[in-house]
Order: sequence, then C-alpha cells, then structure tokens
Amino acid sequence: MLYSMSQNPASRVRDRRRGRLFILSGPSGVGKDSVRDLLIAWGIPLHFVVTATDRPPREGEVEGVHYRFLPPAEFDRLEREGGFIEHAVVYGQRKGVPRSEVETPLAQGTDVLARVDVQGVATLKRLYPDAVVIFLAPPSLEEAQRRLDVRDTETEAELRLRAETAAAEMAASTDADYVLVNRTGELEATARRVGEIIAQESGARHE
Repeated sequence: MLYSMSQNPASRVRDRRRGRLFILSGPSGVGKDSVRDLLIAWGIPLHFVVTATDRPPREGEVEGVHYRFLPPAEFDRLEREGGFIEHAVVYGQRKGVPRSEVETPLAQGTDVLARVDVQGVATLKRLYPDAVVIFLAPPSLEEAQRRLDVRDTETEAELRLRAETAAAEMAASTDADYVLVNRTGELEATARRVGEIIAQESGARHE
C-alpha cells in the first residue's frame, strides 16, 4: 500500500542542473536492502550510495556492494576530515554516508539513492531540502521482528536492541514524503512502487 505525504512533488525548490537525492529508510527488518538490490538488478538509472561501516562483513556481504567495510582507524580518519555527510552509531555499529558517494553524482546531474537508517534521515533532509524520503514500513512490528529472526545475522543482544527501538523508528514515517507498506511476499511489488516514485519525481524535476 502506498501513501503519499507530498501534496505537490513538482513544487519543491530544486536546481534542475543537479541530480535528485532519494532516501530509502525504515526500521530494521523491513526490506530496505532487498528493495535496493532489486532496483540495481533491474538497471534503474541511479547512483546507489554504498554506506561505510566499521563492523566486519557478515556472511554473504560483499565489499563495495552492501557496504564499504572500513577498519575503525580509517573510519575515524574520514570522520575527522569531514569525509562523511552523515554518520551515526546504529545498534552499536558506526555507519556513515561518504560525501563523495552523494556529492559527485548529484553535481554531474545523476539521481542518487541512499539507503539510510532512520537516525540519518533528518540530517540528509536538512542538507538536501529537495530530497525525497521513501519510508518502508512492515505490516506490523511483530512481522518486522520475525524477519530479523529469520535472516539470522544478529546476535541476541542486537535483536533485543532492534526490537526495543522499532516503535520509535516507525514514528519517523510521519516526516516521509512517501510511506510504503512492504507486505510479506510482495517484495517485487514494493520495489516496483519505489521505482515508480523515483520516475515520477525525476520527471517532475525536468518539467
């Protein structure tokens, strides 16, 4: 189900010479990575931001695809030198959006998709007022927890922390331009709707 929080997408102030930033957010276990991966597989014409983290890769994760896995000292250096547009501690792990991953393609006129945890949305929206925030919501908090349990990538302590913050993360949906409910078994439909929103908003930019 799609809810648009935007009354007039074409009315947002923007520089038509630049690309547009799209922010894909939502609580843990909602399917942000899976939606992004489908958009990449479908060849959607976007630059997909690769977030940096100082944690080691989990099984199946690929450097430069899922994350940039940085040693803590390298993460410290980039943070100190202003190499991140936004960075935060998320569930005990440091994550950051590299400045070059956003600024360079935008300046070249390329639209950008950043998959960002809820904590980082406000910062990016403040820096890029014309950014479009697409919030993925689970059918229920219980279903989000079940998905985390199934993927089996977190420790018990991490799962407990994610469950405790899920309600607060859902509250962030009120500030989104679009809210999509990613229903179980409808991942491709959800990804198609995200693609449609991006096409609609990109088209409005060129009008």
